Amino acid sequence: MREIVRTNDAVLVSAIGALLDGAKIRHLVFDQNMSVLEGSLGVLPRRILVAEDDIAAARRLLTDAGLGHELRPDGG
Repeated sequence: MREIVRTNDAVLVSAIGALLDGAKIRHLVFDQNMSVLEGSLGVLPRRILVAEDDIAAARRLLTDAGLGHELRPDGG
């Protein structure tokens, strides 16, 4: 799994998850509940990770959906 998006925007996380689900791209959302554990209000970013085999398809999907600016650099 590799991180493709990191954001504090819960709505964006949900939208990206829906896009990936619709395209049947395997993914996980990490740190979804960290703000609750830390006692903050959405300060800690959520990370969306995608299976290695699906990275290119996920990046293309998000770019086509106008969310390319949200993608992490493709270095690792």
